[in-house]
Amino acid sequence: MSELKRVVVTGLGAVTPVGLDIPSFWENLTAGKSATDFITCFDPKDHKCKVAAEVKGFEATDHFDRKEVKNYERFIQFGVVAAREAYKDAGLREGDYDPDNAGVTVGSGVGGIEVVEDQTRLMDQRGPRRVTPFLIPKIICNEAPGMISIDLGLRGPNTCVVTACAAGTHCIGEAGRTIAMGDADIMFAGGAESSITPLAIAGFGNMGALSEETEKPETASRPFSKNRNGFVMGEGAGIMVLESLDHAKKRGARIYAELVGYGLSGDAYHITAPSPGGEGGARAIKMALRKAGINPEQMDYINAHGTSTPLNDKLETMGLKLVFGDHAYTFCVSSNKSMIGHLIGAAGAVEGIATVLTIHNDLVPPTINYEEPDPDCDLDYVPNTAKERTVNYALSSSLGFGGHNTSVIFKKFTD
Repeated sequence: MSELKRVVVTGLGAVTPVGLDIPSFWENLTAGKSATDFITCFDPKDHKCKVAAEVKGFEATDHFDRKEVKNYERFIQFGVVAAREAYKDAGLREGDYDPDNAGVTVGSGVGGIEVVEDQTRLMDQRGPRRVTPFLIPKIICNEAPGMISIDLGLRGPNTCVVTACAAGTHCIGEAGRTIAMGDADIMFAGGAESSITPLAIAGFGNMGALSEETEKPETASRPFSKNRNGFVMGEGAGIMVLESLDHAKKRGARIYAELVGYGLSGDAYHITAPSPGGEGGARAIKMALRKAGINPEQMDYINAHGTSTPLNDKLETMGLKLVFGDHAYTFCVSSNKSMIGHLIGAAGAVEGIATVLTIHNDLVPPTINYEEPDPDCDLDYVPNTAKERTVNYALSSSLGFGGHNTSVIFKKFTD
């Protein structure tokens, strides 16, 4: 087997609740701006949960013609727009790369759930003949990477990972592995999601996963705080351009960071609850550290899954202590979900981008709404204000329903 290729990050693109592009996303994330507010895309008066982190100001007609707007579901639109930004940010141009060796790995948790709801109502009211013939392409998760490849002319490996809240991070890891193995020069990796819908909010709400905060919506997502009471649904997309180091250097690309570790595991425990002691997530982190070839003591920052649910935050903290021991008290841990909500299948993608930018800028985003310390969560969660710190190694972790755990490690790039 030939030697594995080094993999670097050369482009970033995002559509998020706190910004419709990378500059605004990073500015508002590090400023600690909350995107959570009362739901506006439907009337939530009969729902337990009435808040979400919506993407506001996004106009599909600014990016697509009328036919594309009609045929692309919202999560697909987010994914394509983020991929276009990543392409431009990477400085890619025709002739710089072989399109047969440029691919896409983009995931989603639920795909086009909104069109399922709309078309089910339509069929009930007017019969099956009224259902759109575009129903299937609008709902299946793999249409996001499919449309990105069509839009950008990328003819290399094209896959979709569907592992609930772990999907975006899995896609980054799998895309990196594709490049490392020599099966592509460039991969567009990440996730796309738009599931702030009546059915999704009812489903997550009735299982007790969502915050029911109504007095101060902007404080509803408060990871690691003792008074946390559930997560906030978010939406959006995050896409990063991963590239072999040789290919990136050959075309003179700007390099944000290097992807050095990828770990994944299964809890084999419960359909929604994390495994006891956070040991499932800990195993994924240990694998990522082993693949990166670094010691636990070299870690500087953890971008946590940090959902703001009582069980996740406690067990995730326990898992970090299981892996890092006393060193867990020396590095920074923060949750982007305190500001952008939980983007489900796109969560790990956007959080992976934030992790790369943390390394690139040596600035750690805060965990906002940290109001009351929890004895079970006693690490440095960068409460409420961003922190300047040299970050050489950073890890982003995601945990998904079904017991899916995954982590990726990035490092500051050096020749």
